[in-house]
Formats: sequence, structure tokens, C-alpha cells
Amino acid sequence: MDQIAREAVEAFIGCAAGAKRARIEQMRLLAGGAVQENWLLDVAVEGGEHDGVLALVLRCDSPTAGVAISHGRAQEFALLKVVFEAGVTVPEPLWICEEREVIGRPFFLMRRIGGTAAGHVLVKDERLGGGPAVLAERLGRELARIHSVRPPQPMLDFLPWYEEAPALHLIAAHRAFLDAHHTPHAALEWGLRWLERHAPARGEIVLSHRDFRTGNYMVDEQGLTGILDWEFAGWSDPLEDIGWFCARCWRFGRFDREAGGIGTREDFYRGYTAESGRHVDPGSVRYWEVMAHMNWAVIAIQQAERHNSGVENSLLLALTGHIVPELEWEILNMTEND
Repeated sequence: MDQIAREAVEAFIGCAAGAKRARIEQMRLLAGGAVQENWLLDVAVEGGEHDGVLALVLRCDSPTAGVAISHGRAQEFALLKVVFEAGVTVPEPLWICEEREVIGRPFFLMRRIGGTAAGHVLVKDERLGGGPAVLAERLGRELARIHSVRPPQPMLDFLPWYEEAPALHLIAAHRAFLDAHHTPHAALEWGLRWLERHAPARGEIVLSHRDFRTGNYMVDEQGLTGILDWEFAGWSDPLEDIGWFCARCWRFGRFDREAGGIGTREDFYRGYTAESGRHVDPGSVRYWEVMAHMNWAVIAIQQAERHNSGVENSLLLALTGHIVPELEWEILNMTEND
């Protein structure tokens, strides 16, 4: 971010905070984020209720095209506001700027939280999060708090609404994408047909994070510090999130720890049930684990296309496309005995 953008952000924060002046003391781009950018900011604020040094994160779109189904920053900010008020552990959302003239892209600012989100670290270091059992149970409770948000929600009226079963809604979207895509994926077509034949009926509809997994939350040695990355959230079956969290593709090599690579299903389910009062049926979760591999495969194809089409030259995006065969194999493995 150049000096002009930096000064524009300072002016915006000063105005939003009702301060005499705001000065950025530190600003750097954080690693990761193929769809969005996250900038670390330390801002000295003079006057107003935020007088002092604010530790913030500025979140904005990647300069190039993102995944088609991801929310914009104004929508993600609204989601953070709703779940923050519902008691979910998230970074406190502070201010949003929708004027592109400021830095060329909409952005919002939230309080910075400590800890790490690196999946390969979290599945190995048992000191983090208070230990595997404690962390898995806490994450189950957090997910239940997210699912406590039910429609209608005036602040979330931008979320698409549909009347069919969530599973059938997802299948239709994936089939439309694959039908229009230039490269056939026979294994995914098989998986879609299996998912269609076994789709659960429409039941309870809740706010679903839709990317609730290891790598999208932060922890330190004391425990969970925040749930991150809300750009895919929407109305769905609560088991979609549970299946996504437990799916083999999100265990970062710790396949023996079926809850996100960090703990047992029993611990995760126990936390969810204790907070929500709803029993988790393992057989029903298995369906949504198949769906999780399908969802991730389609997203991976979309990510790779951003690189292959020349829209964005990115090794990360190119490598993402190479995981599709592994996801296809897992779908076939899970459905072969149908």
C-alpha cells in the first residue's frame, strides 16, 4: 500500500474514531489470503473514545478477481457484527469504508487478535488452545453459537434465500458450474449424483460459516482467540459446517484426529451439543463430509482458473488446482460401497 493510500487510511480512521488525529505507526501485509488481503496496523489515535494505540487489521479484496461466491467486504462486516453480538468469539468489527476512492477497494477495520491460525502448526503443537480435548470442545461450542443465528436477520438480508433442501441447493450450483466448465470432471459428476440420491430433506436452517475449519480460527496457549474468514457464510443445514470441519481434507495430515486434525469427534460433538442442546448424528455428518470434499474441489477448480486464465499469476492458486484429484479420490472412496 503506497503512501497516498496510507494517508487516506489515517484520515478515515481519524474521522471514524472521532479523533483529532490518527497516525499509522506500523503497517504490513500479513501472509496468506488468496481471496482477500489482511494488513496489520498499529494506529496512534489522539482524542475520542479510542484515544491511545489501536492494534487493528485492515481487510480488503485482493487486487484481482476473487472466488465468485465469496462475499464483499460490506457483507462480511455485517456478518461479523451479527455474530459478535451473538457471543461468537470473533475480532470486534469497528469501521467500514465502502468508498473505493480511499485505497481503490472497499475495506473494513477490526481489532487485532493474538495467536496463530496456521493449520500445520495447530495440529502438531498440543500446547495451543489449552490442549486437543479442550480446543475441540470449545470449537464445538463456538459453532453452536454461530448456528444460534436464525433467519430472518435484517442485517443479513443480502444472504441468498432458497426453499429447497440445502443439499439440493448446493448440488444444483455445483452442477451448473461443472456443466459450464471447459474441462470435464467425471469423478465429481459421480459424486454429485451420489449426493443427489442421498440428499437429506430440508430441516432447520441456520447461519452457517461454510468455511469453519482448522486454519480459519486463531488460538494461543490459553485458548481460542477468534473465528476468522466469513466470506462464504450463508443459510444452510447446521451439519454442513460440522461435516466441513471433520472432513479428511481439512485435517492437515493428522487423519487420526477426525475433528479438524486437532481432536476427536466426541470432544467436538460434546461441545456442540452442550451449547446447542442438539444431538449430532454421526451418520448424517458423513453425508456432509462427502459434500465438503465436493465443495472444496469446486472451489479449488475456481482458484486454479484464476491462475490458468491469466487473471492472476499465483503459484498458490496454481498449486490449489493440483489437489482436485485427491479430493476426487476421497469422494470415490467414501461412496464406492453405495
